Amino acid sequence: MELLFFLLGVFVISISGAMMPGPVMATAIAMGARNRYAGLVLAVGHGIVEFPLIFLIMLGLDKLLKSTRAQVIIGLVGGILLVGMAIQMVISLKNSENAESTAFKDSPILAGMILSLSNPYFLLWWATIGLALANEARGFGIWAFVLFAFVHWFCDCVCLGALAWTGF
Repeated sequence: MELLFFLLGVFVISISGAMMPGPVMATAIAMGARNRYAGLVLAVGHGIVEFPLIFLIMLGLDKLLKSTRAQVIIGLVGGILLVGMAIQMVISLKNSENAESTAFKDSPILAGMILSLSNPYFLLWWATIGLALANEARGFGIWAFVLFAFVHWFCDCVCLGALAWTGF
C-alpha cells in the first residue's frame, strides 16, 4: 500500500513538472498543429534521454548531480543553449515571411531529445525533485524503481499528447 501511495505522489509531482512551460511544451503545441500524435512521439524522444538519466541516477550519478558545481554548470550551459535557440528564432523571423521553424518539423523524436538535453529546467528538476523521488523509489526495490520511471514518463506522454491533440 505504501508503494501505491508513493506512485500516486510520483504521478502528481511528475504531471506538475510535465506541465511546466518550456521548449518541449511549446514544440508539442507547434507540432500538434500538423500532427495530433506529435506530442506522444515527442515524449518518446524525451524518454530516450530521460530513461538513461533515471537509471544512471540509480547507479550513482546522483552524487554528481547533488553537487553545487554541477547544478551551476547545468544552469549556465542550458541557459546559454536556450538563449542561442531564442536568438536563432528571432533571426529566422526577420529573414523569412514564413515564421514556421523547420528544424524539427519532421522529427519529433529528435526534437524531444535535443530540447530535453538543452533545457536547464529538465536537468535541474532531475538534480533536485527527481533525484529525491528516485532515491525514495530505490528504497522500495528495483521493480518499484522501474514503475517510478514509467509512471513519470506516462505523465510526460499524457501532458505532451494532450497538448498536441488539442493543438490539432
